[in-house]
Amino acid sequence: MLSSDKNVETIGRMAAVLLRYLQLQGESLKLGTIDKLVRLITAAVLAFVVFMLVSAIGIMLSIAFACWIARWTGTPLAFVLVAAAYLGIIIVVVTHRRQWIEGPLVRFLTQTLLS
Repeated sequence: MLSSDKNVETIGRMAAVLLRYLQLQGESLKLGTIDKLVRLITAAVLAFVVFMLVSAIGIMLSIAFACWIARWTGTPLAFVLVAAAYLGIIIVVVTHRRQWIEGPLVRFLTQTLLS
């Protein structure tokens, strides 16, 4: 006879162990997803806060620099020169955006989501 009580009991235990394994894998997947989501949200909030602080500092320094230049060029020309400097910075950043922005962002997201 192929089936005995011992075989049925063993198959029953294996099915229970397999079911528990699948439940634990599901829990692990949920926890991993939550961990990655928390890391991404934390990085986004940190980037936003740093961006806001750097922007405020940049505005104050720009005004101070324009007032300093105004001694020699006059106030309107000083602010135009500061704006031209920012325009130059924007052009440089846009031309190098793949190296400076997209590449590091892709690496960060890849490391975060695939770890």
